[in-house]
Amino acid sequence: MIYRRSSALFAEAQHYIPGGVNSPVRAFKAVGGNPVFVKEAKGAYLYDEDGNRLIDYIASWGPLILGHAYAPVIDAVIEKAKKGTSFGMPTEIETQLAKLAVTMVPNIDKIRFVNSGTEACMSAVRLARGFTGKDKIIKFAGCYHGHSDSFLIQAGSGAVTFGSPNSPGVTQGTAKDTLLAVYNNLESVKALAAANKGEIAAIIIEPVAGNMGCIIPEENFIKGLRELCDQEDILLIFDEVMTGFRLAKGGAQEVLGVDADIVTFGKVIGGGLPVGAFAAREEIMGHLAPDGPVYQAGTLSGNPLAMSAGLAMLTELNNNPEVFRSLADKTKYLGKGMAQVLTDNSIPFQMNRFGSMISIHFTEEPVVDFESSAKGNNAIFKKYFHGMLDQGIYLPPSAFESYFLNDALSYEDLDETIAALSNIAKDLH
Repeated sequence: MIYRRSSALFAEAQHYIPGGVNSPVRAFKAVGGNPVFVKEAKGAYLYDEDGNRLIDYIASWGPLILGHAYAPVIDAVIEKAKKGTSFGMPTEIETQLAKLAVTMVPNIDKIRFVNSGTEACMSAVRLARGFTGKDKIIKFAGCYHGHSDSFLIQAGSGAVTFGSPNSPGVTQGTAKDTLLAVYNNLESVKALAAANKGEIAAIIIEPVAGNMGCIIPEENFIKGLRELCDQEDILLIFDEVMTGFRLAKGGAQEVLGVDADIVTFGKVIGGGLPVGAFAAREEIMGHLAPDGPVYQAGTLSGNPLAMSAGLAMLTELNNNPEVFRSLADKTKYLGKGMAQVLTDNSIPFQMNRFGSMISIHFTEEPVVDFESSAKGNNAIFKKYFHGMLDQGIYLPPSAFESYFLNDALSYEDLDETIAALSNIAKDLH
């Protein structure tokens, strides 16, 4: 494919935007080459600035669960925009979306809307600390909860050591209150809880991880976290920015059968516009300003355009829950076809799949956490990514990201994707 205009646009962007992008993964640093600039999108397809059509497997990193430019969402935003774009005052649609979300998701009584998943997770941790009166949190290596200081922490030398900042600008003082555990390793969590007994406010986790590829929780891991939190008076926070309203109407809580104390949302709840949210039972949310002392605010929180998109999206999902089965079936079909191609070509791989999330790792070892994910063959991944791109398939430009299917994908699109992999498989050795 030809990407002359995309390359020219990227060169110009680098003069005015750091790295030429407004989010690092877009820069293709992990795979090499120049990023593709999108001109428009519809349904399952992206159309770039050079006129290429690409089958999309990121869906704007998850929110476009029904496809790009989904008519009910677009129509809702257009009609709302005609009446004004922002007021900094309450609107009825905020309550409508809040009521619908609380109805769909188990174990929450109230929800607060913010503007991003990062803001949602940051606010959830602040609320947990304010509610418990404790300072420390446990997170898992490889789980991403946004770029708030508390989350940009890398592992220390052992399971019970403090983490250290992995970004300049994050202080050691912040790092000392963030403890690092190993995903799918309950013992690593128990060790941290024992070494910091009575000091841990919350454990935050992606219940199905999507930022080290799609990583599936092993049997009883999430239930074990719930039991530990109950024993140690620790709040359990599910970061469902990716999984919320994607895996099921009630998200991972519903699918896994485990209740979290605080849940964060993003992606789907905004229908493609910038929205995040955090929610909990009445007892916890009552500590949030203006009812309680834990402060959180935002001029654009509950923005009417974002609320209209979210309400249209969640209404569609609530009225048509069969979409979750449809997405899971399509993901299973795609995974089976791609696995067969890789097997037939003797290419070592691991494939992880959960609902409409899937990832391929070029390694012989099972991928169950960040360490095993990092063992994937990046040289093969680069060939795979660019080979598929040349075939008109747009995949996440990083081996550490889940694919997100949208329901606008047809089985013909899936077959085209499997055929594309077959066309390039011989070059992946």
